[in-house]
Amino acid sequence: MNPQIEKLYQIALKKDRYIIGLMSGTSLDGLDIALCRIKNNGKNTQVQLDKFATMDYEDDFRAKVREVFAKRSIDQQLLTGLNAYIGIIHAGLINQALKNWYISASEIDCIASHGQTVYHAPKSLTKDANWPNSTLQIGDGDHIAVHTGIITLSDFRQKHIASGGEGAPLAAYGDYLLFSHPVENRFLLNIGGISNFTFIPSHQSKMEAYATDLGPGNTMMNQFMKENFNLEMDRDALVAQRGIVNKPLLDQLLSEDFLTLDFPKTTGPELFNLAYLKEAQKNSYTENLAPEDIMATLNCFAAQAMVNGILSQASGLDNVAVYISGGGLHNPLLFTAIKTGLPQFKIESFATLGIDPDAKEAVLFALLANEALAGNKSNVKQIKNSPAVCMGKISFPE
Repeated sequence: MNPQIEKLYQIALKKDRYIIGLMSGTSLDGLDIALCRIKNNGKNTQVQLDKFATMDYEDDFRAKVREVFAKRSIDQQLLTGLNAYIGIIHAGLINQALKNWYISASEIDCIASHGQTVYHAPKSLTKDANWPNSTLQIGDGDHIAVHTGIITLSDFRQKHIASGGEGAPLAAYGDYLLFSHPVENRFLLNIGGISNFTFIPSHQSKMEAYATDLGPGNTMMNQFMKENFNLEMDRDALVAQRGIVNKPLLDQLLSEDFLTLDFPKTTGPELFNLAYLKEAQKNSYTENLAPEDIMATLNCFAAQAMVNGILSQASGLDNVAVYISGGGLHNPLLFTAIKTGLPQFKIESFATLGIDPDAKEAVLFALLANEALAGNKSNVKQIKNSPAVCMGKISFPE
């Protein structure tokens, strides 16, 4: 037997596994690295977050990715090179994190890498029936495995699509296993580039759990800040708080059909981007707004899309709680708008549930790797409109 397969077999048999989960979102702020100790699988899963760090990206890295991100026409050589380049960069950041933590690579059972999304194209978004649902995450797992010396699981979204899903969001799989509650009906709201939630009904409910995208989170605000202020984000909402929400523009932004589609659904920056903003400005005769007013309106747009989505799904439910994670949690204007829009619900940071809200997505990919190694697809068969599958492709370091 190949010794790497033997090693993988022994890892699968262990009572607990030491797994590094990686997440690199559309905001391109950095690589989230979560070192998790995971026991058991399925509903018996226990996760302990031992270490967490966000390793910042260099500006040159962000610029290279943005040349291909969410664009239909790109340089194929650049895309091909980035697939290897991102894998090498991510491996280097993992090695640096382990060095900072005084942990040897030999202590780690495996790495779970989400990769870097460069294009998301479910048919519900493209409206093109000639092609199947598709999505592309780059940052090759073989390069990560070879450069770290650690078995790597990657490319999780492809199995979801191959089995009939749309490739996103995947959060429901981990959320369902870890965070269901006897009496609370929970919305686990993640505000990344795109906002999404996992709905987890209480144990008393006959409803099904599911995950869905909602609409824009930080992506349009970040794109606008980069184009107009040469900044990666509106830190602490300092720009948006100086502006005034423009109602005609807000109404136009909220008129997108996607926002009224039934849940679950998926979207991406392929729809919610600066071209979408400029078209909305044109249609609302607001092309001469001050940048601060546009930022205030984009902030309100993101919040309103989230509030409207949650309200539509929470109708008739008691004991509703919303737990927020992701970069948007740190935007005080956005957070306040969500709380104001949902006054009847408990609104808390995801930290209340015992996991660093910034680490949540990386932790969930570590859990997906654990399920691929030691779980069973039947563990997640109760998730609405999502295939019961174990996900992740395996790369050996040698």
